Amino acid sequence: MAKKLANVNKNICVACGVCALECPREAIRIHNGCYAMVNEDICVGCGLCKKACPAEAIELKERG
Repeated sequence: MAKKLANVNKNICVACGVCALECPREAIRIHNGCYAMVNEDICVGCGLCKKACPAEAIELKERG
């Protein structure tokens, strides 16, 4: 299992969907048009979503 995990700050996310488009594993979806949600079972922590996010709402965290 990957050591890192994408984490979305729901207070900053603008639900633009850029992160979901960039995710090679399709681990991100927009929840009710409000914010991005990461499927922790699929995310490999590659960081492509973080790099693509125009709102800088995504951080990588250590899996717990």
